Amino acid sequence: MWSWKQMAALVPHSAHDSVDWAACLDAFPQLELARTTPQDPIYHAEGDVWTHTQMVVTELLQDGDYAGLTNEERETVFLAALLHDVAKCSTTQIADDGRISQPGHSRRGALDARLMLWEAGAPVARREAVCRLIAVHQVPFFAFADSRRGVSPEFMVRELSWQVDLHLLVLLARADIRGRICPDVGNVLVNIELFRELAMEEGCLRKPRSFASAETALRYFRGAELHPDYALHEDPGSRVIVMCGLPASGKNHWVAQHHAGLPVVSFDDARAELGLRHGENEGAAAHRAVDKAKSLLRAKAAFVWNATHLSRQMRGKTLDLCLAYGAQVELVHLEAARSTLLARNSKRDTTLGNAALLGMLHRWEVPLPTEAHGLQLLVNESSTQT
Repeated sequence: MWSWKQMAALVPHSAHDSVDWAACLDAFPQLELARTTPQDPIYHAEGDVWTHTQMVVTELLQDGDYAGLTNEERETVFLAALLHDVAKCSTTQIADDGRISQPGHSRRGALDARLMLWEAGAPVARREAVCRLIAVHQVPFFAFADSRRGVSPEFMVRELSWQVDLHLLVLLARADIRGRICPDVGNVLVNIELFRELAMEEGCLRKPRSFASAETALRYFRGAELHPDYALHEDPGSRVIVMCGLPASGKNHWVAQHHAGLPVVSFDDARAELGLRHGENEGAAAHRAVDKAKSLLRAKAAFVWNATHLSRQMRGKTLDLCLAYGAQVELVHLEAARSTLLARNSKRDTTLGNAALLGMLHRWEVPLPTEAHGLQLLVNESSTQT
């Protein structure tokens, strides 16, 4: 098992430094599957995914902007380039006419990279910087085309600036299109450059786009028709702390330590009150918890919503409810190392076994800053906290 320190040591400082490809494959065994994963020859005439990956990394190192990065930035964009297509092996589809596609490989790749870097002990902020780049690595290709989401290039740039360093995203996108054999490379490079210029105009190439208030930013990212520079009127509502994280990550202890005086909405408490086991009649437990939350929201009372909220879809249901009542919401994501999680879970009075807990990792999407008014990413390693 490679450590984060060993992985970071793989990163070259300039185009003059060679890449240890064998070590890269050893550090990330899933990349071995890239050797035999085919790609559509129209867009990837160079061949398999591993060939493309090597070409992308080489192009990244030869980009004149790479040498000007800090060590941390080089680590982030190098690992994102190395792992940007890591999930193509598990998302490949071959149609009846022989056409090859890998739908959803960016989002799935971010999840796969998260698990590998988590196992290696990567610092959470550094890990998420890599994973967020992987998740959106092709967006600059198409930002000026018709958006499937129906949003403008300005919206894309503003939103993405809150999630990734757009300068690093541009470097990754340039390397990705140059590191392949396909038609229309020149036009795609023009689109990437237009994306970069728009980010510069918006003042967000190297930092999040400024907004008049956190409420203005959140409502904008959720689709409200407003301008970032003009503050949206705010009606005071509840202050809600929404916890996120795997079972046994320390959420209960953190809440008791930091918000002991606040009411808590919890699916676990609802199950206990109804006498249910984990996974039994989840609908009844959810209904009971939601009813309690609605009562607190109507009273505009501060409270903690303590649940796993592992996927963006599940968090979205909670956030939709809280924001409908005008609440100010802060997401607190708590995590721990695998060994810590399993040791804690084994000692808990729970019907959730370690195998089931580890199975939940495949739905683990760490929150983004655009999801709520505030976000904390925390690591909790104390063996006594559950």
